[in-house]
Amino acid sequence: MAVDAVHHSTYVQVYDALLETAVVLESMLKGGSDDTGVEPHAGAAMHAVRFAATVLFPTVACQKPPPFPHAHDTQYMLELCANWRDAAMQVGEFAPEPVLRVVHGERN
Repeated sequence: MAVDAVHHSTYVQVYDALLETAVVLESMLKGGSDDTGVEPHAGAAMHAVRFAATVLFPTVACQKPPPFPHAHDTQYMLELCANWRDAAMQVGEFAPEPVLRVVHGERN
């Protein structure tokens, strides 16, 4: 499927924005924070943005390839997708801890 010049130009802009966003998120991770909730969210967002840039790259192959590790490692990308799916569905290692309930008035 050929991409016309207008769409190609838009894809290049989006690709560049994704790469810039990945750099910002990576700097957040390296900078650290007193808020313990920032790093996991920034890390997940960084991987998602990197993944999006990797998926878009074949459409803008005239640009430099993504500069981050694993950008061309299909197996790594598939594992990342599986982890996101498991996290979204709360299964496997991402499953919530069981909640213990105290039931009054029942006997074994």
